[in-house]
Parts: sequence; structure tokens; C-alpha cells
Amino acid sequence: VQLQASGGGLAQAGGSLRLSCLASGFLDNVYAIGWFRQAPGKKREAVSCINRNRGTTYYADSAKGRFTISLDNTKESVYLSMDNLKTEDTAVYYCAAPVGFTGNECWPGGSWGQGTLVTVSS
Repeated sequence: VQLQASGGGLAQAGGSLRLSCLASGFLDNVYAIGWFRQAPGKKREAVSCINRNRGTTYYADSAKGRFTISLDNTKESVYLSMDNLKTEDTAVYYCAAPVGFTGNECWPGGSWGQGTLVTVSS
């Protein structure tokens, strides 16, 4: 599985950005795709994950109510719409596939995209 992430950039606090992740390769066994992030000096953490077939989702507490994960019709692109951005959202964002998730957590299980930097200024 190959993943290509894009859409990062600079935003002001309160602003919005939309990240995209295009998945390619053998996707038949990729039931879910997720977004993770790593802020400077911190561990990589799950942000949001989505099941490609059922559309069920996971959101970290920090993302609930502000971020929305979605799929395109081909189910090969995953988007993360981020609204009301905060300075603490500044991080490198990675998409990963496949992932596993429950209502309480999401974990990576295979490939990573190259990461896209999101910087939120105050």
C-alpha cells in the first residue's frame, strides 16, 4: 500500500485546513485508514480513523467537534477537514493504512504516508 498525503500548510488559530491522503496499491485488505500526527518533542498520536466499507469512525478527544474524516466515492482517498484550528494542532500529519480502531483508540498496522506539516499560528 502506498499513501500520499497533502494539504498541510500555515493557518491562523480558528482557521481551517483540509488534508488529503491518496491510497494506492493492493487495497482489498485495507479496511480502515487513519490520520496520525506528531508534534515537536511528542509521540505520534492517532487523530482520526475511518472504516472504508462501513464508514464508521474514530476521533481522538482533541479532534472531536472540530475535525471530520471522510472518504471519496472511490474509497481510495481519505480527507481530514480541520476547523477551528488551535496552536496545539501544529504537527506533522501522517496517514496510515491499514489501521485498526475501536471507539477508544486507533492504531497503525502497516504503511505510512510521507507526512504533511500543519502549522497553526496564534
